[in-house]
Amino acid sequence: MQKEWIDTIQKKYADALLTDCIPFWLKNGMDSVHNGIFTCLDRKGTLYGTDKSVWFQGRSAWIFAHLCNQYGIQPEWKDAAYSCLDFIVHHCIDPKDKRMYFTVTADGKPLRKRRYYFSETFYIIAAAEAGKAFGDQRMLDQAYTYFQFLMDIYHDPAKDPYKITPKYYQETRPTKSLAFPMIMLNVSHILQECDPDHIDLYAAAAKELTADIMRYSYNSEYKILFETTGKDGEFLPSIPAGRTVNPGHSMEAAWFLLRQAQMTQDADLAKKAEQIFNTSLELGWDKEFGGVYSFIDILGFPPEQLEHDMKLWWPVTEALIASLLFYEQTGNELYLDWFKKVDQYAFSRFADPEFGEWYGYLHRDGTPTLPPCKGNLFKGPFHIPRMLITVERCLDRLALRDS
Repeated sequence: MQKEWIDTIQKKYADALLTDCIPFWLKNGMDSVHNGIFTCLDRKGTLYGTDKSVWFQGRSAWIFAHLCNQYGIQPEWKDAAYSCLDFIVHHCIDPKDKRMYFTVTADGKPLRKRRYYFSETFYIIAAAEAGKAFGDQRMLDQAYTYFQFLMDIYHDPAKDPYKITPKYYQETRPTKSLAFPMIMLNVSHILQECDPDHIDLYAAAAKELTADIMRYSYNSEYKILFETTGKDGEFLPSIPAGRTVNPGHSMEAAWFLLRQAQMTQDADLAKKAEQIFNTSLELGWDKEFGGVYSFIDILGFPPEQLEHDMKLWWPVTEALIASLLFYEQTGNELYLDWFKKVDQYAFSRFADPEFGEWYGYLHRDGTPTLPPCKGNLFKGPFHIPRMLITVERCLDRLALRDS
């Protein structure tokens, strides 16, 4: 790899992170009155909705703390991290059962609560990252406590204190989902990095979660991860949900599995992760217009999701991360070619040089939906800055390796 290319692309990603993406959210998103962050921003960064995503209180806190761990503590990053963490602690935890809300008002009154525990997972990684960055043992203790809480629910859903009817009747059709073990695997990796005092617990959980992903979600025939499978991991070809592949999720899980393989020196797992990424990107890439489809039916039937052929911001970030990490792992130029191809598409279609940050939603042909959106309850400072950090750090390692 040529040093000149690395230097150029590394500067591009560092600038996109530190002079575009992060300043956009610090300027337009932070709530100076009640703490926390707003994410419903239009193209120019104007606030168009004041309800707050609890996911993004945790995700944003993690990003700001992670920036401090990667590039050194900056007061505005630290303040933003604690603003979001404090908002969570004071407003986003249901005192009756310690589960977290999904959305709240600007001043923290509960609006909606979901059965899923994704809000909690993002709080865990935020607390752990802040604990490491700022030497805050209270935050590390919170991360440890909540991780055990969620793992108990993962092992036995009956232990969930939030008693609510399941989304699907498991008595009728028992299924397994990729989402829970996938996200908890990433959580366990971050905890291993941030809280070494409990590394054995987190490493054991990561091993278990990896085994569950490979047992229940990985399909050896198609060499890909399915979003939903039968209770024993069987393929469900007679229903659309059983045929559904989310290429972005599958690529994201692939680099989580690669990280697990590297941490445990598991060559077989690394090879399977590589196969998952290859299949996911080949299947998900739109060969006519470029970009990554949102959903694919593995047998070519019409997907259930109306947005299936739209191009969303986050799948391309996962493609960029995974392609470069697999290049670093294998040295295979195919992955560097993919990185360059996805990079060209992402920055020419999603990036907005006039007002900053990235569009969230494109039509299949790569034109932004109207009016363009920079954030909502599901898009905020997470996938894009995580990708920019991960790519920039990987390029730094490649530069050192090639020097």
